[in-house]
Amino acid sequence: MPAALADGHIAKLTLSGINAIIIYNLIIFYSGPTVFQLLRKIKHQLSQPPLSDMAKAELEVDKRGLPARDPGPEAVIAACTKWLCTAQDNSASNDGGVARDFSLQKGWATSYPETTGYIIPTMITMANRNGDAGLHARARRMLDWCVAIQFPEGGFMGGKIDATPRVPVTFNTGQILIGLAAGAAEYKDERYLDSMHRAAAWLRDSLDEDGCWRKFPTPFAKPGEKAYETHVSWGLFEAERVAPGNGYGEAGLRQVDWAIGKQQPNGWFASNCLTDAENPLTHTIGYVLRGVLEGHLLSGRADLLQAAERTGKSLVEAIGADGYLAGRLDRNFRGAVNYVCLTGSVQIAHCLFLLHRLTGERRYLEAGRKLTAFVRRTVRFEGHEGMVGGIKGSFPVNGDYGQWEYLNWAAKFCIDANLLEIELAGNA
Repeated sequence: MPAALADGHIAKLTLSGINAIIIYNLIIFYSGPTVFQLLRKIKHQLSQPPLSDMAKAELEVDKRGLPARDPGPEAVIAACTKWLCTAQDNSASNDGGVARDFSLQKGWATSYPETTGYIIPTMITMANRNGDAGLHARARRMLDWCVAIQFPEGGFMGGKIDATPRVPVTFNTGQILIGLAAGAAEYKDERYLDSMHRAAAWLRDSLDEDGCWRKFPTPFAKPGEKAYETHVSWGLFEAERVAPGNGYGEAGLRQVDWAIGKQQPNGWFASNCLTDAENPLTHTIGYVLRGVLEGHLLSGRADLLQAAERTGKSLVEAIGADGYLAGRLDRNFRGAVNYVCLTGSVQIAHCLFLLHRLTGERRYLEAGRKLTAFVRRTVRFEGHEGMVGGIKGSFPVNGDYGQWEYLNWAAKFCIDANLLEIELAGNA
């Protein structure tokens, strides 16, 4: 990766807003799709508010490249955990959930049910690891909030807590289910167990015959089937571990089998992105791969491990010597953008660590370590509380994924990957 990154923003254009829109619409009418894509980006940039001083300063830091020093897993785990606590305390909705993000443009967001759900097991893990009753209390506040906002039929809403439309969504329900299962197992609270059963049964019963969820899609992504809903299946696997014999695991495995049908020989998955199925985010690649691995861990099926390895081997080849992994990858695992999706990097690192543990192959371990080291070098340890210990959506910060934002799920996945890296080092 270059030591300095050029600022590619088209926002430097000086056209007035109204003239730009007129020109945009005229050229779209007379031009093809490539020009359309370029002008859509121009229109988006012209509609954005001016950059804040914090955003400008962070972009300048990122353009200079990563610092040479890796702070190491323990320091980053502690910093990210503290950041998640700060995000819970500063959520604009002040409800016990975790703020979706800290934006360099807008400040703290409202709580995000989906990711608060799967932050819960990370918070429980850190509470047990540190012997910290305060972290347990935080996990329980998250759980209590999730239980309180569940729809009567068992599903959970998509988007932030103040998002509209307020409708049950398959994917978000599966992510919250991961937390409910962890809460039921840890705290033996009947409220969490009941909520877990209602969410798991709703997911089990809404699955189509061929193993795909189609009935309750998110209104916040492009329509269509989503292979990455193997991450929903993971929620069902966790519910199966807590309460076996209800068909939860079986339903999840049916979906994983459907998703494997979307896998190409080189391990790339079709229908596997929020917005661009031809160039999926490493975030959603991390989702689909983790779900396949969790299917193997539940069932012991060798074919699922083989499927995960197909993807893992191609990902290893896509990772640079310094841990750089482009934030979107085409069907040949070639970079399709010039930024890193930091969330996807740590998700994939975790999956590669799991593959190493399952197969003993060092290439997975070494590639995963490159990814986590890259992400660790982006972490700030001084400055504004919304930035210290947080993980940006993109590096550089003006990349399209989580632009100008520090994302709560990025911090969660960073903690998880670094914890597993430490565990593997201890077992070496």
